[in-house]
Amino acid sequence: MMVDVTDMTFETEVLQRSTTSLVIVDLWASWCGPCKSLGPILEKVIGQTNGKAVLAKINVDENPQASAAFKVQSIPAVYALKDGQVIDGFMGAKPESEVRDFVNKHLDLSGVSPVDELIMAGDEPSLKKALELDPTSKPAVAALAQLLLTEGRVDEAVELLETLPDDEELAAILAAARAAALPDEAKSKIQSELSILLPTVKSSDDDRASFISLLDDLAIGDPAAAADWRRKLSAHLF
Repeated sequence: MMVDVTDMTFETEVLQRSTTSLVIVDLWASWCGPCKSLGPILEKVIGQTNGKAVLAKINVDENPQASAAFKVQSIPAVYALKDGQVIDGFMGAKPESEVRDFVNKHLDLSGVSPVDELIMAGDEPSLKKALELDPTSKPAVAALAQLLLTEGRVDEAVELLETLPDDEELAAILAAARAAALPDEAKSKIQSELSILLPTVKSSDDDRASFISLLDDLAIGDPAAAADWRRKLSAHLF
C-alpha cells in the first residue's frame, strides 16, 4: 500500500498508522534524480508485503512541516516507523536487494505464511518455491510473471499467467505479455504464411509440420486466432 502524505495528513497517515502497521517514509522531490530510481523500488518491495507495510511518500518541497519532522539533511531519505517512532533509516539510492532487506527485517513475520515470506523475498527461486507450495497463489504468479517480463522471458510469463486464466488483474498482465510476445506485424506475417501453406498441408508433410509450428507461435500471442486456424487445418485434413 502507498499513500501520498501532506503536512495536513502526516499525523494520521504516518504517526497514527504506524501503531498498527510498519510505515516506510520516503522523502523525495521531483528534481532529485536518485529519488526517481529509488521510488519504484520502494513501491515494488512494499507492494509485495501484502499490506504488512505501508509506503508513505512525502514531497519535501510541497510539505516542509512533515519533512522537517525527520530533520533530513539530504534526499532521498527513507525511515521506518513503528508506534510513532523512527526505528531505522537510510539516505541515498539503494539496490532492490538492500531495500528488501531493510523492509523485511522490521516486519513482524510471526503471522506470515511460508508462501508470503517467499513472495516477499522476491527472487525467482523463492517465487517458484512459493508456487510449488501454492500453485494458485495470485501474488506469487503476478510477481514471478513481472520478473520474467522484465528479463524478456515473455513466453515463460505467458505460460505462467495462463495457469490462472480467470483472474481479471492477471488477465491484464497476460494481455500485455501476449502483445510483447507477438506484435501485430509478426502476427500478420504468421497468418499470411498460414494462408499460403493451408492448401498444401494434406499433400505435404513438410508444409503440415511448418503449419503446426506456426500455429504454436501464433498461440503464444493470439490463442483465439490460433484456434481458428486449427479448425481450418482440420477441415483440410479430414
